[in-house]
Amino acid sequence: MTLPLDGILVVDLCQFLSGPYASLRLQDLGARVIKIERPDGGDLSRRLYLSDTEIGGDSTIFHAINRSKESLALDLKDPADIGALKKLLGKADVMLQNFRPGVIERLGLDYDSVKAINPGIVYASITGYGEDGPWVQRPG
Repeated sequence: MTLPLDGILVVDLCQFLSGPYASLRLQDLGARVIKIERPDGGDLSRRLYLSDTEIGGDSTIFHAINRSKESLALDLKDPADIGALKKLLGKADVMLQNFRPGVIERLGLDYDSVKAINPGIVYASITGYGEDGPWVQRPG
């Protein structure tokens, strides 16, 4: 059975719930999702426990929203790892990110920079509180 997003490559730079849930829906429609995680422990939701149940040392919430995704550990403060990520973004169809405002720019992965690497990419940003206002710097 062919799914609507078969052949689509999604690079997921998100943590916690909103971004990983969005990429999970894309995966359910057939996309290949590569989740970028920290080398020192991965996505923070690996240690987010809503119950005392875990799978392979990770919380069940992590598995519920990241099931069947591929995982790639990259240090986004390491220029070589940023270079590897940019190479991957050159082949991707979609990029999702949910960093606090300003972080993605500091990493050199803002919309204009990624669009220069891959003009056809669909770039999605998710924030907890928008891009301006009194709570903009708070984590969602």
